[in-house]
Amino acid sequence: MAKYVTDEITKLIGTETEPVTWDVERGAIRRFAEALGDSNPLYTDEKAARHSRFGGIIAPPTFYRSLPAARRISIPNLPSRGLDGGSEWEFFVPLRPGDRITVTTRLVEVREAEGRLGTMVFTTNETRYVNQLGELCATQRTTGIFY
Repeated sequence: MAKYVTDEITKLIGTETEPVTWDVERGAIRRFAEALGDSNPLYTDEKAARHSRFGGIIAPPTFYRSLPAARRISIPNLPSRGLDGGSEWEFFVPLRPGDRITVTTRLVEVREAEGRLGTMVFTTNETRYVNQLGELCATQRTTGIFY
């Protein structure tokens, strides 16, 4: 018998956050790359980047982490302690200066399992990053573990 994952919670699967849109700025890309200590000219040198297969400056793949969704789907009555269970990323189209990226997050799974610490609840959210041309740039699947 389910302790936490009730019919009310199961009905939340498929719920999506309101979209949030972010502008990708050249200076933000440069500062992000500098903060990482990444000297790849694709991120900072227009002349070098124009001669690449990308034809211009792009953002580092981890730049997506600076474009958060507005919020996560609120799930009531979960255990109070939580852990980040990790993320899986897929990249499709690079981010470029001038892009407008719309971010949404959808709850795709909630399940519970018994573990050494008792009942645990696993949540999976999928965040989508779509540019102004309607192209899917990346997806992130994130697992949360509550116990």
